[in-house]
Amino acid sequence: MQVTVYNTGKHRLETIDVEFTVKNTTWFDDRTGTDIVYRITDFKDGLIIKKNNYEYPIWFYDVTRMDIDYNWQKAEALLASYE
Repeated sequence: MQVTVYNTGKHRLETIDVEFTVKNTTWFDDRTGTDIVYRITDFKDGLIIKKNNYEYPIWFYDVTRMDIDYNWQKAEALLASYE
């Protein structure tokens, strides 16, 4: 699937091909609200974080789901550190 993400390494939007599967993605379906982390996906030695809104997902380099313990709070902290 083609997805437009904000690439933090290049500081710009870019379109990538990524598959969201149970092997590379953790969904947080039990959380409600529009400004929450909805999904985290391992992609090319990095991490794509998607909020439950219309903003572009954010792609971070050199961090994985395992690095943040598959935890939505740590994903939100990572987003906050970049914003």
